[in-house]
Amino acid sequence: MRIKSLGLSISLRHFLVPNKNHWSRRIILVFTFILFDYFSTLAFCRAPWEEANVYARLFMESFGIHAGLTIFVLVANTPIYMLLAFDSHIVRLPPRVAVVAEAFTDFAFAWFIAGLHFNGGTSWFWSAPSFLRQCLGAALYLFFAFVFVKPHKPFYDKHSLSA
Repeated sequence: MRIKSLGLSISLRHFLVPNKNHWSRRIILVFTFILFDYFSTLAFCRAPWEEANVYARLFMESFGIHAGLTIFVLVANTPIYMLLAFDSHIVRLPPRVAVVAEAFTDFAFAWFIAGLHFNGGTSWFWSAPSFLRQCLGAALYLFFAFVFVKPHKPFYDKHSLSA
């Protein structure tokens, strides 16, 4: 598909295969937290009613615990993966803007994705308050993001799409 007004050529590959830049490292980090929640739920959940997420519970009641949770995780997180993979191809910001935008992105992912999934994953075996678990998950994400993803030093591939 070609968007003439932006001078972009987009293919299905851009939604499925991320560029090898800091976005691919961010995808790995985000999905590490998602998979932690997934595997801890698989390991500790004995009945669908034990799951706090209403939508995951609905899938688990309809398809069984393992199949329902797997289908739910795939359905809920495929759009996140596709968006991040697509962003890895098109997002190229000037260095000064990139530092702020990338840090903001990681703070949002830390709270809304990593924190929530860490909270959900640890709720099976740690009875600490929910807010504490979510804060710890967000802090762990930010630590790993600043060590491995390095949003303060964004790296863009020369072959990325650009507007």
